[in-house]
Amino acid sequence: MASAAVHYDAIVIGSGQAGTPLARALAEAGRRTALVEREHVGGTCVNEGCTPTKTMVASARVAYLARRGADYGVRTGPISVDMTKVRERKRGIVEKFRGGSERGLAKLAGLDLIRGEARFTGSHEVAVALGEGGSRALSSDLIFINTGARPSRPPLPGLDGVPALDSTSIMELDTVPEHLLVLGGGYVGIEFGQMFRRFGSRVSLVQRGRQMCAREDPDVGQAVEGILREDGIDIVLRADAHRVDRGPDGAIRLAVREHGGAERTLTGSHLLVAVGRTPNTDRLDLKTAGIETDRGGFIRVNDRLETNVKGVYCLGDAKGGPAFTHISYDDFRVVQRNLLGGGGASIANRLVPFCVFMDPELGRVGLTEAQARKQGRPVRVFTAPMKNVARAIEMDETRGLMKAVVDEASGQILGCVILGVMGGEVMTIVQTAMMGRLPYTALRDAAIAHPTVAESLNNLFDQ
Repeated sequence: MASAAVHYDAIVIGSGQAGTPLARALAEAGRRTALVEREHVGGTCVNEGCTPTKTMVASARVAYLARRGADYGVRTGPISVDMTKVRERKRGIVEKFRGGSERGLAKLAGLDLIRGEARFTGSHEVAVALGEGGSRALSSDLIFINTGARPSRPPLPGLDGVPALDSTSIMELDTVPEHLLVLGGGYVGIEFGQMFRRFGSRVSLVQRGRQMCAREDPDVGQAVEGILREDGIDIVLRADAHRVDRGPDGAIRLAVREHGGAERTLTGSHLLVAVGRTPNTDRLDLKTAGIETDRGGFIRVNDRLETNVKGVYCLGDAKGGPAFTHISYDDFRVVQRNLLGGGGASIANRLVPFCVFMDPELGRVGLTEAQARKQGRPVRVFTAPMKNVARAIEMDETRGLMKAVVDEASGQILGCVILGVMGGEVMTIVQTAMMGRLPYTALRDAAIAHPTVAESLNNLFDQ
């Protein structure tokens, strides 16, 4: 006979960047809470996303700068990359972050960390298949889903017959690929493509769209493409992969059809599939709970992150929309304020900043020029190349551009992109001005320390 369900004040499914702080806040508020995690505390960010990838990006940048030593008057010898050491450094930092989070949770009274996989058995009942065997039944009037997403696997003929990599498995390589084929020109494809080019791989990148960074304005996408090509990456735009297999010599052969109809085959030693992410909702048995999803399996929520089932919420990547760690954490803050604070929090109209950690960085917040014009807004557009930025010249990091879109009538900044050295940091300054509803002239006329990259905002807006 099934054991009776243990009732909790709250159940949190998934220990990502929303689930972990939420479980902590609930427990600290005196609510008995169960936090269910099937794999690693910390979710994608700590274990397979931000932390490990940016650790490896840093290693790749060191290799890049070492090869450029002569540009700065520094003599260096032959440069080689020890992937086992890169991997060891990455693993050490991940384990440090994860371990710290686990130890913090273990100290909390009123919080049970349950290792296992959850599925709904009713609208407010959950069964957990325990990692050590057996199962537990839980129930609560409040359930929070923070199960995240995983790399998508496209229905590409032949893919099951080749050793394809994804954004998780590629970080476990112990040797530098001779020739890495990258399928997908989004953020993941760009970051790993440039990273492994700097480690020493030949890299060929296939993008089905007409530009890199499809959501950006064409001038920004072209600037990104130019940087990657300058780094030696072969880019194939407007091309669909339609078959993959292995040749007699074991090489991976990726057949692509360009939008004009021409076909070509790219041959490499390794294949990275970077074509999006799939929500981890398929094994939750959401239909049993009556929880609605969209066609892609993402859970539908309102502006307070409530699902259609009373008392059940979804936070982070599993609900769709911007898949960023800081958005998941902001979801936590919205729920925390509404349940434990003064209420009135919403995800409606929040600014969504993000950064693509290519080198130089691409920092973005707010509307693009195309989005603003589509809304019928009268706008002013400010642009400036990074080659005119004094600090960038001094650092010999002059690739990229700055671009801002401003409402012509009010002078309010609607959005900006900084593709350049320290791009994410400079973008954040503009974001802060937008949050404070400052006109662009406030940045134009501000006395910003010299010489900094941020000082370039004076010149960007003085046109």
